[in-house]
Amino acid sequence: MSRLCLPLSVVLLCGLVRPQQLLLPGSCNFEMGTCGYISDPNYGRWSINEEGHLITVDSIYLEDQEQAILVSPVLDQRDWSCVRLVYQITGRGSLQLHSRPDSDNFDYRLWTANKSSDSWLIASVDLPNTTIPYQILLEGRPEQGSENSVAIFEIHIVPGYCIECNFEEHHLCGYSNSWNPNVNWYVGGSVARESNLLENHTSNNQRGHYMYADSVYAKQFQEVAKLTSPMTTAPMEGCLSFYYLQDQERGNIFSVFTRDQLGHYEEIWRPEVYTTADWTLVSVDIKAPHPLEVVFEVAFNSARGGYVAIDDISFSPVFCHTDTEPTFDPAIANCDFENGLCLYYQERAESKAWSVISVKPNAYRIGDHTTGTGSFLLANTRFTSRPGYVGRLHGPFLFGNHKYCLRFYYMLHGFRKVDNALVVYIYDENNVAQEKVWSLTDTSHAVWTEVEITYMKPMLTKIVFVSICKNFWECGLIAIDDITVSLGDCQITAASLPFQCNFENGVCGYIQDKKGDQADWLRVQGHTPTSFTGPRGDHTTGAGYFMYIEASLMRPGDRARLLTSDLRGSSSLQCLIFFYHMYGSGTGILSVFLRHGSKEKDTLLWRRRGEQSVSWMRAMVDYYCDVQHQIIFEAIRGPSLRSDIAIDDILFKRGPCEDSSDITPYSGSSEYFNEIEN
Repeated sequence: MSRLCLPLSVVLLCGLVRPQQLLLPGSCNFEMGTCGYISDPNYGRWSINEEGHLITVDSIYLEDQEQAILVSPVLDQRDWSCVRLVYQITGRGSLQLHSRPDSDNFDYRLWTANKSSDSWLIASVDLPNTTIPYQILLEGRPEQGSENSVAIFEIHIVPGYCIECNFEEHHLCGYSNSWNPNVNWYVGGSVARESNLLENHTSNNQRGHYMYADSVYAKQFQEVAKLTSPMTTAPMEGCLSFYYLQDQERGNIFSVFTRDQLGHYEEIWRPEVYTTADWTLVSVDIKAPHPLEVVFEVAFNSARGGYVAIDDISFSPVFCHTDTEPTFDPAIANCDFENGLCLYYQERAESKAWSVISVKPNAYRIGDHTTGTGSFLLANTRFTSRPGYVGRLHGPFLFGNHKYCLRFYYMLHGFRKVDNALVVYIYDENNVAQEKVWSLTDTSHAVWTEVEITYMKPMLTKIVFVSICKNFWECGLIAIDDITVSLGDCQITAASLPFQCNFENGVCGYIQDKKGDQADWLRVQGHTPTSFTGPRGDHTTGAGYFMYIEASLMRPGDRARLLTSDLRGSSSLQCLIFFYHMYGSGTGILSVFLRHGSKEKDTLLWRRRGEQSVSWMRAMVDYYCDVQHQIIFEAIRGPSLRSDIAIDDILFKRGPCEDSSDITPYSGSSEYFNEIEN
């Protein structure tokens, strides 16, 4: 067997002479200035080191600011690109990278780091292709105190995907070796040698570079070397290609895996031979609806196990195999029941247990989860006296070999026994139940509660909702709404959008007005303490957090104002969506205002007065502002203690709103605004 013999100088990164990769606009090494990058004047300043090649933000120079934001020049790169960022966090602090699309009112966070390091670190961040010009923002947040700082050494923007690499750069494209005392991945090439077995594939000579793992120092059974790509910042679906060279003893293993953010591995390729005569091209399809890492793993059984080398890793958004199943959109199984049953159907047309129900806003019955004024599905409304009845609601078929995230909301009406009130099964194409994936176990009533289920089956499957009605006393009156199915694990697909806040992990940068009001908004979980006012649970999950005013802590006419952090402003119409809860005989006023510096008076965008419903209600408000501004949520207490007002699930997005017309509530004043005052 041919052996791989390379001098020590080959495996050292320092001193290697390598060709410079093509750099795109927005790249900067801060040697001759800032390359068009500027500090946002509304925050602290980034400072260039006097000796160059370094830009920093230090806590001692921030004064009363919490962060410094470095803004790139406008970039107009239509193809997929990758930001390679060399940075260091000293002490306590964080560094974030954002994308700021033109015409958007907000920035997208692409990457964040908060771990302190004694050396420079490398981050690789994907910038997906777009037709909209954009800027990138680097937000440094050193915590208060001495010796806390954030520094950037280089910003390189290169064409292609971050998982692509030919290993000609010193940073190795952000690939990392999982250190093992005996076997590891090393850099090969760069010097002439007697054997031509491992000529670099890219340059077809003996001066190029590749990565290799050798068994010569293996001492134990199954010694493993892992080479891991940077985590992508976007879903990856397409063709992964690379070249490999292998000369291994039988029984040793070379495999390629993907690993998601939860640490779950999936093997995507393994060679069929133990030895290749030359560099061999491999193409393998990846279908990942979430970010991932690619892991090249070699396991040796002895010091005579052989070696493996890889080179020229590339990626294409086009699948490499014609028999690859096309991208499938599981949204065909989504339904909010606003227009019937969507693609769901009941098992027997002559005896339907599930009925579409609409409830107008009132103080006694909770409406749907989607808007508070729409429709939902209710089981057993007419069959409570039929013992032994089983009502099944079948969904559309979904392809096998995909991991799915099923989400839906349920609500239990009344106070009957809830055994078997709702069960969820996965059925195959032969109408055979494969697995019971969820059943109702709690006894919460009159609250829309979220359910998340992750499942995966090898065959064609469908979701089936089942409600069993044994007799009058064991027949739960159960409602469901807002069914969604997406690809991937629920824990990964739960990421929030920019300027979306459900208050589950804090207040998202919202600010209490300490000067213009008499009270504060409170962040709470569960029901509010005063009877006959306030929600029983939040809108997001039914068991999470929301913001509200506690009327018992305020006097009639007192107001509480909650402000967003500064919004950038844009040239396009914006849509504000939020849910509000105004239930109680003494409920006051909830208003939304627009504030910006050029006007002395805040502009009223939307208002509701008096009791609206026992349900969470959706509001959709169009507005326009092309300068930096804030949105204000103002609640005014009414004449009695039954005046709690709550908000939840706030979202800003590029407008106009799909439907900005609110349904007129059943009570209260006729003071309804959805316009900008001049």
